[in-house]
Amino acid sequence: MARTAHQERILVVDDSVDTLEVLQRNLQSKGYQVLTATCVPDAIRALEQMAVDLVITDLKMPKVSGLDLVRHVRENLKNTEVMMITGYPSIGGAVDAVKTGAEEYLAKPFTDEELFSAVGRALEKLRSRRAAQAPAFRTPASPSGLVGESPAMRQVFSAIAKVAATPATVLITGESGTGKELVARAIHYSSPRASAPFVPVSCAAIPEGLLESELFGHIKGAFTGATETRAGFLQTAEGGTIFLDEISSTTLSTQVKLLRVLQEKEVCMVGSTRGRHVDIRILAATNKDLPSLVKKDAFREDLYFRLNVLTIDVPPLRDRGDDVLILIRHFAERFAGEMGRAVPDFSDQALQVLRNYHWPGNVRELENVVQRLIVMNEGGVVEVPDLPSLMRFSALQRASFDRTLAEVEAEYIRNVLANVNGNRTRAAEILGIDRKTLREKLKTSAAPLS
Repeated sequence: MARTAHQERILVVDDSVDTLEVLQRNLQSKGYQVLTATCVPDAIRALEQMAVDLVITDLKMPKVSGLDLVRHVRENLKNTEVMMITGYPSIGGAVDAVKTGAEEYLAKPFTDEELFSAVGRALEKLRSRRAAQAPAFRTPASPSGLVGESPAMRQVFSAIAKVAATPATVLITGESGTGKELVARAIHYSSPRASAPFVPVSCAAIPEGLLESELFGHIKGAFTGATETRAGFLQTAEGGTIFLDEISSTTLSTQVKLLRVLQEKEVCMVGSTRGRHVDIRILAATNKDLPSLVKKDAFREDLYFRLNVLTIDVPPLRDRGDDVLILIRHFAERFAGEMGRAVPDFSDQALQVLRNYHWPGNVRELENVVQRLIVMNEGGVVEVPDLPSLMRFSALQRASFDRTLAEVEAEYIRNVLANVNGNRTRAAEILGIDRKTLREKLKTSAAPLS
């Protein structure tokens, strides 16, 4: 779970006492815990004594430089981010800092807003990495496989605990792939009916002409091919729970019979004129807007009200924050274990792309992607090029919209230069400009670049 600002500890390293005082005051005003050091050896000693979330270091200092400190942090502290600041900005310095492992690079003088933005970005990457490495959170008393610790999922867990103790019908809503059946299983296995059957039925997967027979059963001779009397899903769930997934797919005639089951607890088999009492709990799910279907006369209003006694809305994955990262870890451990492989690491860049992807297929899509990555991975680390192309392109399209054009351009130029190891001729070719234009852009955007 992401830590709040006041819990995050920052170590500022600069040989200028005045600079240290300004940075400490500004960062403390945002609620961060701030430590200071005037040289790299003092900084290393501080890092050995306590955990630090972010190191902000000057580049040029006596004897041991900031780059050496960046290298030390990267080699020894996996859960600490690094940010470089300098009063001697140069594109070479920016490239060296990025290559050595600094997440951000700021040139003096910089504004308070630039400082806070850079610190926020660095800490957000750290939170993402920690969330991906954290043990998965599950509902305490459920073997259902639900995983997550976001506020949205904690509301779901709380609702499960409340409705499980009641016999009432529950309508579970949410987009396809969000885990509605897992919620239904959690309700059943947390209820007094846990030792009785849990019968899941996908109403959309059964042909329309067979659904009624499959649900209610049929007697011998009820229709062509009915050579024997056979119980339906509703009878096999006796004493337990039946889960009707995609309830909106049922026909109006089937809905009439389901309404009788809910009202009278009676099941009338196809071909029979007599009903049989059943002791079952009904849970239903839909990814459709049932009230809209009711208005279009595509779903019975009386059945909707009978189903909608209690409702649990399962949030889409895009609204679950760092649960994406927790689920990545969960699925990676599961599939790696099944294949007898070591669990691969995910690079910060790959995690950022996965975290920012909109996941139209929700948890089911994420599960499939992670399985593919585990099967195809050979290097032990999942990098951005390993991800499906759609996700890489989506990451480019979902850039932040709170930055100026100059800032976006400067960041892109910095990334291109870092990628070609500071070769300005090659960078100019990639950018589609000449060296003179590149040189002018570096001069006019020194602060954003660094």
